[in-house]
Amino acid sequence: MPRPFRIRDEASQPDVSWVGMGFGLGTGLLLAYALAQALLGAEQVLVLALLSLFLAVSLEPAVGVLVRLGARRGVAVAVVVVAVLGMVAGFVALAVPPVTTEIDALVNAVPVWIQELHDHHSTLGRLEDRYQVLEKLKQHFSGGDAASALFSGVLGMGRRLVGALAGLLAVSTLTIYLLTGMPVIKRFALRFVREPSRDAVGDLTDRIVAQVGRYMLANVATSVLAGLATFAWAWPFGVPYPVLLGVFVAIMDLIPIIGSTVGGIVVSLVALTVSVPVAVATGVFYTLFRFAEDHLVNPLTMKYVVRIHPAATMLAVLAGGTLLGIIGALVAVPAATAVKLILEEVVFPARDEAVEPAADLARDEAMEEPVADAAPIGT
Repeated sequence: MPRPFRIRDEASQPDVSWVGMGFGLGTGLLLAYALAQALLGAEQVLVLALLSLFLAVSLEPAVGVLVRLGARRGVAVAVVVVAVLGMVAGFVALAVPPVTTEIDALVNAVPVWIQELHDHHSTLGRLEDRYQVLEKLKQHFSGGDAASALFSGVLGMGRRLVGALAGLLAVSTLTIYLLTGMPVIKRFALRFVREPSRDAVGDLTDRIVAQVGRYMLANVATSVLAGLATFAWAWPFGVPYPVLLGVFVAIMDLIPIIGSTVGGIVVSLVALTVSVPVAVATGVFYTLFRFAEDHLVNPLTMKYVVRIHPAATMLAVLAGGTLLGIIGALVAVPAATAVKLILEEVVFPARDEAVEPAADLARDEAMEEPVADAAPIGT
């Protein structure tokens, strides 16, 4: 007798293909791994893009001021870019003559050092007699391996220099493009947000950009203060190139936590050309200045400009520096500012709105529960 034909209930007995599920899961894992490898391979490009975005957002308040004064956006961007390039050119103009002078002095001093190395009565001659430095250098560079290693080192340095110049050009060009098209980019990005929330997200974006701009202005102000303090210290004590050192320290102070320390070390080393006591006093000065900057200036800046706790600022800078180096340290505080605003404006209000209706519902249910009739007296 033939078996009766039955229609299978798809809802109760779903037809699951474990082979297809495993194939889809494996394909998804492979695609995720390939995407992660691609992102790691493009790490340098992503870092340059992040730096360009940070510079564009930092310069946006200055461009916005010129636009509100009546200038066209292209003209405002050109003025800001020319001003930044002028400051860079001024630093280069200050740095090139001293560096050229020191290189010339070094080249002229090489024959004198060689003559002293062959003089057994001089300090360098006694060191040469004891350690045989020239003989070891001749043995090291006489072989073919040493020559090839030296050539590889020079070639690698040239490649790094070309890469740095190419990265600088790419960052500059991308920053100009981002500054020019900032309103268009913002409108395009907001189209991914649903219409009811689009205005709120746009307002939050404007506030983040404003906070980042205020932070950069405050950071530039503290850097100028550090540069002026360097000049005021170096000039009376006769430390060479006080203006150049002041500009250098101001630029290094833009990097949170480590910038002023590196600047202080460089100035202290330059102060060694005057005397050891001046160098020691310079080191003490920068230690005290760093203490005042970390415990007085920066906390006030973080509190009243970006309204971030100093502990959160330090953690953000350490995390950014660990992940992306100097660029990560630069963008850490603006990123922390953006996260703080998103938490305060989006995440926390949503959680509060989710908790309050649940509490109101529980209170309404408690009020609607019937009260049990009291037992008659005497029962």
